[in-house]
Amino acid sequence: MAYEGRQYYEGIGRRKRASARVRIYIDPESNGSFMVNGKDVKDFFPRFGDHTILTGPLADTEMLSKTDVTVLISGGGITGQTSAVRLGLARALVKYDENMRSMLRTKGHLTRDARIKERKKPGLKRARKAPTYTKR
Repeated sequence: MAYEGRQYYEGIGRRKRASARVRIYIDPESNGSFMVNGKDVKDFFPRFGDHTILTGPLADTEMLSKTDVTVLISGGGITGQTSAVRLGLARALVKYDENMRSMLRTKGHLTRDARIKERKKPGLKRARKAPTYTKR
């Protein structure tokens, strides 16, 4: 489907090392397509349960069949990418209609998960794991 020239609302979501730029197109002729990096969402995220996480903000606002979604993802793993898309989608919906903010906030879609990997410290094996103590 061609998206050139159509009105869209954009939201950026981040989680761990993943960053997602989400655009939603709201039109009467929308068929509810969901594209991620040029592929269908079911092909990009085949894991069971990821689709329900991704479409959570759309399902809660009853916009699932009224919107076309395109996503550009970079970095991170599967879990970080799914959470980044969910946050970006919720932010794009708030740009479309500010009245959705309170409902998306109570469902937890607008909360940024700030947990990232901790840096490695000198003298340790990882961020906090110390080398095994040997007496001799």
